[in-house]
Amino acid sequence: MRPRLETAAMDAITVRLFETIDEDNMAWIMAADSALRQAMGGALIDLTPSYTTLLVHYDCRRLSFADARKAIEKALTDLAPAESQNGTLHEIPVWYDESVGPELPLVAQRAGLEVDALIERHCAHDYCVFALGFAPGYGFMGLVDEALATPRLKTPRQRVAAGSVGIAERQTAIYPLRSPGGWNILGRTAVPLFEYAKKGEPLLRPGDKVRFKAVTRAEFEAAGGDSTPLEERP
Repeated sequence: MRPRLETAAMDAITVRLFETIDEDNMAWIMAADSALRQAMGGALIDLTPSYTTLLVHYDCRRLSFADARKAIEKALTDLAPAESQNGTLHEIPVWYDESVGPELPLVAQRAGLEVDALIERHCAHDYCVFALGFAPGYGFMGLVDEALATPRLKTPRQRVAAGSVGIAERQTAIYPLRSPGGWNILGRTAVPLFEYAKKGEPLLRPGDKVRFKAVTRAEFEAAGGDSTPLEERP
């Protein structure tokens, strides 16, 4: 493991640990996250872990660039993967249905599967949350079964309903808010991903795991889910 430090700004340094996305990366990423938080102390403004990197944003009034670089290099010396990522496993109930997941039959057809088999495969893996971005609480997760990998839509939708669960290439995600989006939508969950918004905390965090569970329409609606068909939304 030879971390590479890259200047991101006058008060930010990118620590690059890997070149490719892999679920095994996260044990190293989270170990680095812990070591860097401790090393930077009160000079740390923000630390953002992602697929292969961590962005260290520090207070340049308290720490020079040279000293920040030295502190980072020292913290990462003899870095070892975390034995436990200490992330939370979230079970997310999803109503898989073409009315709220228009690409459900398309993804199944591309994979050479019946829809029920596709749903079973999507629910068979505990997905690692690699990073947050795009919208508050939006977790990029993976890696999905290679057979389910599907390119993004050529023309993104202007509005995707909150709670929509989608696939793009080998990643899967849940839209926390109604927003534009080009992922292949398979279904919808009633779980609010930004339910802790008043505290400024998303439900998902890098290093967490997500397990999807198929539920019926009745169960989805009983949990407060909106069953309005996706394509009918204004």
